[in-house]
Amino acid sequence: MQIEKGLKKRSALHSALYWLLALGLWQIYSNFVPAYLIPSPMAVLTRLADFLLDSELAFALALSLFHVFSAIVIAFCLGGLFAFLPVVLPITEFLVDKRLTPFLSAFSGIGWLFMAILWFGIDSGTVIFTVAMVLTPFAIVNLRTGLLELDRDLLELGRSIHRSRFREFKKIVVPMLAPYGFATLRTSFGVSWKVVLTAELFGGSGGMGYLLNAARQEFDTETIFAVIVFMVLFVALSEMLFFRKIQAKIDARYGHE
Repeated sequence: MQIEKGLKKRSALHSALYWLLALGLWQIYSNFVPAYLIPSPMAVLTRLADFLLDSELAFALALSLFHVFSAIVIAFCLGGLFAFLPVVLPITEFLVDKRLTPFLSAFSGIGWLFMAILWFGIDSGTVIFTVAMVLTPFAIVNLRTGLLELDRDLLELGRSIHRSRFREFKKIVVPMLAPYGFATLRTSFGVSWKVVLTAELFGGSGGMGYLLNAARQEFDTETIFAVIVFMVLFVALSEMLFFRKIQAKIDARYGHE
């Protein structure tokens, strides 16, 4: 226990030193180049604080969050539908596993974006559609893996005790799929932020990506850096404060190391 605590403290110290070194080099370099190329860390931090004070910037953040969560819900539902389809109709197994999933996985996110622009125009629907289509294959693969790895003996035991398929699904299938469902949501959250900025940049009428595009046109490098830093911090804090804690509970519940 003492050794483990010592290793954690040493790791935290190394991490702090790394970030101090990175910020120091950033500050030094920003002194030798124009601000429109590399703004100073303090200028970026000041601009970052505006996200909490500027209503326009706060709205952009809220709109991006709406795009992300809407796309995750849609992708999870579509992924679940296609994942369960071969269970209900076994004849569709080849279609889902060998045709649909590889096609969706290989299709470019930019391709979905340009198609969505043609179909829906420049609005939130385009952004949500693009992000959802990129996330859907992740959901299909994770949930299909979970279904294929279900404990068949436990399912058979459940059928022998009760004949209700709904109770079997609720009491046995859903709990066993919980780790795979959470892994789907966790992966989708991280990937969605990489996609939503590009989608908003080209096909959105608002959001953080739209804000980046406006800042690029005005050579507002401070805003560009602030948006990037905010996204990194937001995703990292979400991972540490939310996803890791839930993952620890799931690991404890299902006996994962």
